[in-house]
Amino acid sequence: MSFARFISNRITFKSKRTFSKLIVRIAIVGIMLGLGVMILSLAVIKGFKGEIKNKVRGFAGDIQVVKLDNNNSYENSSFVDSPAVVKKLKGITDVTDVAPYATKAGILKANDEIEGVVLKGVDKTYNWDYIKKSLVAGSVLNFNDDTEQVLISRYTANRMKLKTGDPLLMYFIQEGQLPRKRKFKIMGIFNLGVDEVDKTFVIGNLALIKRLNDWKSGEIGGYEVRVKNFDRVNNVANAIDDNLPLILKSSTIAENYPTIFEWLKLLDVNTVVMLVLMTAVAVINMISALLIMILERTAMIGMFKAMGAGNWVIQKVFLYNAAYLIGVGLLLGNALGLGIGYLQLTTHVFKLDQASYYMTFVPIKFEAADVLLLNVGTLVVCLMVLIIPSMLVTRISPVKAIRFK
Repeated sequence: MSFARFISNRITFKSKRTFSKLIVRIAIVGIMLGLGVMILSLAVIKGFKGEIKNKVRGFAGDIQVVKLDNNNSYENSSFVDSPAVVKKLKGITDVTDVAPYATKAGILKANDEIEGVVLKGVDKTYNWDYIKKSLVAGSVLNFNDDTEQVLISRYTANRMKLKTGDPLLMYFIQEGQLPRKRKFKIMGIFNLGVDEVDKTFVIGNLALIKRLNDWKSGEIGGYEVRVKNFDRVNNVANAIDDNLPLILKSSTIAENYPTIFEWLKLLDVNTVVMLVLMTAVAVINMISALLIMILERTAMIGMFKAMGAGNWVIQKVFLYNAAYLIGVGLLLGNALGLGIGYLQLTTHVFKLDQASYYMTFVPIKFEAADVLLLNVGTLVVCLMVLIIPSMLVTRISPVKAIRFK
């Protein structure tokens, strides 16, 4: 064992000094709170971003393929469904699902209430997994039943005083024609918690939109494409464009819902600011503790210098001591952050206002790499910064230090 490590162990574990105990404990608590808050904050932000993305992706897919034209309305321009194009799309790496769809604006009427909505038409190949998780009543569409069916959001159901099984009228207005009226049966009520979806869309049968638009056999409004890894969605979109005929174009979910995804990007800035502030708090606490420990042992430093110990050897004594204190703080910080996070993950004890935050509870998403990097980063930054105050050792004169009281 080196001289520096031996002396560090002695002053860390067997010292009876009491002057620095309070400031050392404060430093440990500061590191514990800083790391705990960083772990929790990162887990909450990642969980929040993941939940919002999943909500939007679950309804609209990851990439939408539509006809290349200047149509920016809710009513798609039609094109012919091509099995060859679908086969190419499904053959692209990371693509897991391709399903046809179409949208058409309409007006709901029930119980003397009127609401403007967009009917999203799907067929049997539509992936219902996320919608099923979001159902608060009823079931998804039954394509084997000839009855015109529809799914509406809880927001729309509450506004129009509707429940599953109730009849519902929807009017479709087309240029140069009288409004077309259709009667629907409400099969289910969903609640995604995203206003852009809940206030706008209802889900129905794609075949109805085809009939209303007088489309030819095989015509659709677009494809919804789902990918395995959302982080690669832009790469997949580029690959899709390379495989599409010239009359079609693709757009990602981030391009279709820019407000939501720009808002999520702002959370990354908040994360960086929070990490910097928490690390600064931990560093300041450790600097204060180290300076006090050095001043408390001025006589010891002078004696070691008189015996021939170099400045760097003595500096390492205090850096080893600081590393131990940082380690204790990190251990307690992990217990605090992971403990509270696990409690929230399993019990959802901390609630949110869904109208403001799109969900009813604080979401948590732990990643081992994040926790490891936070621990290593905090340790390295603290030790690197502590080298500067430890240089106070070089200013201490052996003669004056031995006489210091």
